Amino acid sequence: MSHAISLIQLAQSIGAELHLAGTDTQDTLISGLSTLIKAGNGQLSFLSNKKYRSQLQLTMAQAVILHPDELSHCPCSALVMSNPYVGFAKAAQLLDTTPEPAHEISPHAVIGENVTLGKDVKIGANAVIESGVILGDNVIIGAGCFIGKSAQLGANTKLWANVTIYHDVIMGTDCLVQSNTVIGSDGFGYANENGRWIKIPQLGSVVIGNRVEIGASTTIDRGALDNTILADGVIIDNQCQIAHNVEIGENTAMAACSVIAGSSVIGKNCSMAGLVGINGHINICDNVIFTGMSMVTKSISEPGVYSSGIPAEANRDWRKNMVALRNITSLNQRVKTLEKNQQQ
Repeated sequence: MSHAISLIQLAQSIGAELHLAGTDTQDTLISGLSTLIKAGNGQLSFLSNKKYRSQLQLTMAQAVILHPDELSHCPCSALVMSNPYVGFAKAAQLLDTTPEPAHEISPHAVIGENVTLGKDVKIGANAVIESGVILGDNVIIGAGCFIGKSAQLGANTKLWANVTIYHDVIMGTDCLVQSNTVIGSDGFGYANENGRWIKIPQLGSVVIGNRVEIGASTTIDRGALDNTILADGVIIDNQCQIAHNVEIGENTAMAACSVIAGSSVIGKNCSMAGLVGINGHINICDNVIFTGMSMVTKSISEPGVYSSGIPAEANRDWRKNMVALRNITSLNQRVKTLEKNQQQ
């Protein structure tokens, strides 16, 4: 259900300075969010990139969140702050109308023996909560979820529909998991005996800190012996793979379709763009950024930005470059021969 908030309440909540325009007052209500071009009466927008200044000058929004440098270009009321994008994020939380995954404990949920439920827990239809599970206060379990034996979910954690949490997994408080994600499945552990694969039971678990958010259809494997660990504040996008015994440090972000192989350790405040692949058994220090499609094969001990993805180019240019690449070994040998002859 939609709701509204006054301009002054909004400014105070996001830490902005309110500048009124036209007939607006501090009590003028904001009921929604939109882009600069599409926003209208009662709607809020934001400007965080100077290249959209022309859209700001034409906007019909009731108010705009913007940097002090942009105030003179704003034709409507303004919420002025140093980081407008953060302001937009906070405003979006205040105006969020997303429904909850569940609104009560459904009579169609299956709850096992010795399950501990905190206050105001909500469990959707056809969810299965196995024995020994502990759910903290205000936990919400969406329809069709499976929570395995002795798993623990901290207060205010929310699972959307059809999430699977295997046995003994521990999640902290204020976590959010999107649909179809699997946490605690077996890691890829096998030994080869004369061509036959012998499965290694995965005896560890997954331990997830507080305020962790995990996108849809992501898989986080349990550890082989020790645990797979995601520290506080980690955010994981959709369709990512985190293998057994991986450790991810605080506030690290991982974008869609990226993968981390087994037993790698990722530091704090790292960022991985889409399609990044990180090899197994390597260490990444704090404050490292990987651009899209980077393939990381060695440990990194110096903070900074790292890239290895090859940008797309016209096919005819790519073909020419591939021909040159195939000849690079022979070309290198010819250069060495010429250098050797010159030295003689």
